[in-house]
Amino acid sequence: MAERVLSWGELNRALLARQLLLERSTLTPVKAVERVGGLQTQYAPSGYVGLWSRLAGFRRDDLTDALTRGRIVQAWVMRCTIHMVSAADYPLLTEAVREPRRRWWLRVQKDAAGLDMPAVAADARRHLEDGPLRQADLVAKLVADGHPKSAFQGLQLWLDLVRVPPAGTWESPRAHVYGLAGTRPVDLGRAEELLAERYLRGFGPASAKDLSRYAGWTITAARAVLGRLATRRFRDPDGDELFDLPRLPIPAADTPAPVRFLSTFDATLLLGHATRCRVLPTEHREKVFAVTMPRSIPTFLVDGRVAGTWRYTDGRVVPAPFAPLPVAVRREVDEEAERLTEFHQG
Repeated sequence: MAERVLSWGELNRALLARQLLLERSTLTPVKAVERVGGLQTQYAPSGYVGLWSRLAGFRRDDLTDALTRGRIVQAWVMRCTIHMVSAADYPLLTEAVREPRRRWWLRVQKDAAGLDMPAVAADARRHLEDGPLRQADLVAKLVADGHPKSAFQGLQLWLDLVRVPPAGTWESPRAHVYGLAGTRPVDLGRAEELLAERYLRGFGPASAKDLSRYAGWTITAARAVLGRLATRRFRDPDGDELFDLPRLPIPAADTPAPVRFLSTFDATLLLGHATRCRVLPTEHREKVFAVTMPRSIPTFLVDGRVAGTWRYTDGRVVPAPFAPLPVAVRREVDEEAERLTEFHQG
């Protein structure tokens, strides 16, 4: 039987549904970060805005409490990028990407050939056994051990570290305090399967290439993992093969999509799924992501697509549409901006 062809509109709504952006959920923050495949948080407050846009009744203390209690951890995971993930998922997701991340770092790091990273990891573990350390202090100790400063850049690929609150929270955004993760041994095959399942549940239906970009795997490796899962298959209008988990929602293309505000580096706008689902129109991409900016610009969605940016200034969330909006839509944007202002004000 030929695979069903999904329209661009159906793929857009599927992504929004999986990312909890069609309707705010009653999930806990822990279950929410698992459902959406983790929150990318190079800037810690973006995780708070991300959950506010996805969860009904979410308060800033809800995430800070989960981080402080260790139910959600903040660490390097996929693509050597800081993510907030559940404590239960962390050891598996980390194991699933460990070797590809190491190979990538050794390839791009100029002086990697002269580094003994297992020795660096052993010394860092020794220093952290008595408790967390600020990055500057840990680097100084490693330098005193005879390691170059550049070794710290890859340390987290040989030693599982988490950011330790209050660093990396809304009140203290800089995630510069590190502690040992205390992870347990896990099965690599199961770890890879969990990562693929989390991706499809949060961003599917998706291609093997999409999964490979998300995980940092080769396309061949991604296909091998997908082949071990029970999946259903579709095609997009270009004929590309898409994989999905059974019984996950694919809403109709005309399903109403409310205005939603996203913060910096929200994964909804990144990687192959963003292009496939037409979330970020090509003509607006450089307004959101640019090499001259240290982080992306916060955006808002109208009808499931980026329609403008926003900033918090002088105590208010101020939206800036890319083009004039219909009166009713502008009212919805302003009302959501007012609610986000109240969230910022605590």
